[in-house]
Amino acid sequence: MDHKFFFLSAPFCVICLFSAINARPDYSYPDKPADNGMLSYSFYDKSCPTLNMMVRSGVWAAYKNDARIAASLLRLHFHDCFVNGCDASILLDDTKDFKGEKNASPNRNSVRGFEVIESIKADVEKACPSIVSCVDILVLAAREAVVMSGGPNWPISLGRRDGVTASEKAANEQLPSPFEPLENITAKFVSNGLDVKDVVVLSGGHTIGFAQCFTFKRRLFDFKGTGKPDPTLDSSLLSNLQNFCPNNDGSNNKTSPLDSQSVYRFDNMYYKNIINNSGLLESDQALIGDPKTAAMVKDYSANPFLFSKDFAASMVKLGNIGVLTGQAGQIRKKCASVN
Repeated sequence: MDHKFFFLSAPFCVICLFSAINARPDYSYPDKPADNGMLSYSFYDKSCPTLNMMVRSGVWAAYKNDARIAASLLRLHFHDCFVNGCDASILLDDTKDFKGEKNASPNRNSVRGFEVIESIKADVEKACPSIVSCVDILVLAAREAVVMSGGPNWPISLGRRDGVTASEKAANEQLPSPFEPLENITAKFVSNGLDVKDVVVLSGGHTIGFAQCFTFKRRLFDFKGTGKPDPTLDSSLLSNLQNFCPNNDGSNNKTSPLDSQSVYRFDNMYYKNIINNSGLLESDQALIGDPKTAAMVKDYSANPFLFSKDFAASMVKLGNIGVLTGQAGQIRKKCASVN
């Protein structure tokens, strides 16, 4: 990516985004429970009416300094919900009673954005003490991150409560890995009440963000133990990646865009890359190898509006996995520790 071009164009993008964010109407919903029981679109309307504004402001403050934070917040939400439900357990530091999720293999030195959620939580606590859960803030922040990147908006029902424990073991076992075959990844989605369509749609979140070299390096040098590169990988991309991620441990933690065509823009280019054999991760490119998922990849590559609509619907499903409501869990005062 030409970083000079990005920074030169940034002031224009900032003006556009600021206008779009402020011109965007808020969702307004009747005071009735959502489909999942205790959650409601109007849950904080009276107890913390400025919540949406505070979350939006906090995400924007982070985003204008680091556009990459959008993908990080989206991933933080996903990695939270896939491990024993959406309960903000990923935000918890280790204690003498449990080893948490932050240092699990899929998260260690990889998942980021904790300080953004903690900062928003501090602001919310000043305005509405002990009212709003960390997990609701995380769910809202992920939506704002997508919208600020040019992606779709979606309605969010609120009233989730925070978990009081976390599990490194569960994170290691339950989070999908880019090294796993598609059927394994799909099984993990199904175990969370999602389906193969959600696999394809939510993988589209890789239209923004970066991946560390070690997550795709074997495609470049030793694909499936052959000692050779992945023959399906576009030759120009292969050459560029081999230069960027040389075959030594020193390059493992370098990061490359998941979608080099539109690094910070939420669009459907991810699917076009897959069709062009330019998906970065094995798990991305694998979507074209199965007839059912390949058909969806082609649909989303041709129709950005269909992708936006379906991504919004899948994000609603994601945000409702295994939620705690009523008297379960607690409203944590700080997101990194239980009360």
